[in-house]
Amino acid sequence: MIKKQATALLLLLGIFAFAQKPIFTTAKVKAATVYFNAAEISQTASTTLPLGTSEIVIKNVAVNLNESSIQIGTPASVTVLSVQFTNNYISEYETDPKSPLLKRVRDSIILVQKEILKVNNTINSESKTIQLLDKNQQISGVNSGLNVAELMKMVEYYKSKQIEIANNINTLTEKKQKLDETLQKLNNKLEVDTSKEEKTSSGKLIVQVMNSVAGPVPLEISYLTNNASWSPFYDLRTESVAAPINMMYKAQVVQNTGIDWKKVKLTLSSGYPNQNNQAPILSSWFLANQLNDQVITTSAYGISKRNQIQRSIYKDKKVSNEMEMAAPVMAESSVSNYTTVAENQLNISFDIDIPYDILSNGKIHSVSLKEIKLPATYKYYAVPKVENDAFLLAEIADYSKYNLLRGEANIIFEGMYVGKTFIEPNQTSDTLNLSMGRDKKVSIKREKVADKSGTKFLSAKKEQTFTFDITVRNNKKEAVELLLKDQYPLTTNKDIEVELLQSDSAKVNVETGILTWQLQLKPNETKKFRISYRVKYPKDQTLNL
Repeated sequence: MIKKQATALLLLLGIFAFAQKPIFTTAKVKAATVYFNAAEISQTASTTLPLGTSEIVIKNVAVNLNESSIQIGTPASVTVLSVQFTNNYISEYETDPKSPLLKRVRDSIILVQKEILKVNNTINSESKTIQLLDKNQQISGVNSGLNVAELMKMVEYYKSKQIEIANNINTLTEKKQKLDETLQKLNNKLEVDTSKEEKTSSGKLIVQVMNSVAGPVPLEISYLTNNASWSPFYDLRTESVAAPINMMYKAQVVQNTGIDWKKVKLTLSSGYPNQNNQAPILSSWFLANQLNDQVITTSAYGISKRNQIQRSIYKDKKVSNEMEMAAPVMAESSVSNYTTVAENQLNISFDIDIPYDILSNGKIHSVSLKEIKLPATYKYYAVPKVENDAFLLAEIADYSKYNLLRGEANIIFEGMYVGKTFIEPNQTSDTLNLSMGRDKKVSIKREKVADKSGTKFLSAKKEQTFTFDITVRNNKKEAVELLLKDQYPLTTNKDIEVELLQSDSAKVNVETGILTWQLQLKPNETKKFRISYRVKYPKDQTLNL
């Protein structure tokens, strides 16, 4: 019986305590671990708690967070009973403190507005007095029956009175103008001072706690939010084909959590914390009768032709907005000293020792991670059938040790921005191929030879011959290596015949129809190659050749 009474008493005490005034505190961001699709935010707060149960309202947390990820760290004397997140907390006890300086500014604005109203009223009264004088002067002058002397005296009176009132209006107008200027300055000061106040979020945590020792209590808060992300970005710089690539490893961080991260300890991780962690299970696989013919064209590096073009062609040679935004916030030579790279079982993380400001504005914030010198082997690559330009390729051996992640890269070659490329380290090859952009100093031309091309009509078939001359020239001062590629068509249709007539010492892959030349071009050297092929097919068919 005594135990039940004690339990009931505790419940009553709890209800009484929770009915008391909530205790408010504001959380500050201490650190953030940003993932590709989320961020774990660590915040701190402090408050003073009485003995027993209390309700703490922690202000300034993210506007959108995963409630199941919330963790509240407290001293051993404090027990957390429950945690609730809300964006719509309304309480008669919650008040926003106003600084004395802002209060003085607002009070001054009210006084100036009252003074402006008085001046406006006086100007309005003086204007109506002038109107009344004018009206009375006209009536008196017509109907007064006064002699000339009296009339002149009346005119002088009206004249002096009108001048006096007009001067008063001018003085009042000048006073109003000065008051308007003062009001504008006060409003501007209010806006500036308000902007200097720390931005707080509408997100709040309502925490019910029980405290065994009254006094100050520190709080450690952490949670996951989806309103933040980062993506890798690179600057690739090289001065010549004899020099290594200077790679600046960067991150583009975006957050819209509702709270500004000021001077935070930043960690970037390649993980996905909100991924489905259930291991996949295979079910039986039954084939349906839905077979379709497919045509696959393979490039030199095992990627589709469409992807090859998308990842190789960068025509814009102007410095883009992204290039300007990617400028490092510190001297690049010292970046690596402040970043620790940790390669875990499932992801890579970058711990940055320099505190960063990442504002909650949805804009890209550039963070410099580390500088890497990549030993590279250079060669040129050209497919004149697709593009009449030579692309500089850099081959990076044993690239896995650099912890690269897939992402865009700016290319700065010989001191000039030449465009963008894409780094794709998730491949099975031991060598990473980077497209370093076009080089106009290696000229390529592919022309159809008219007198060696044409169409013949046979008894039942149509015969077409195609001949092309490919001319390459090295206009550089140093020798270059060029990988040149072209192709001829293939067919699996027994009614269509394809015959390669001339390939000029190219290496021919009969399974893909790709012709390859490995060329060494001396300075100012020109080489010419000819390819020719014949296609025979029924007259009643049309081929896209």
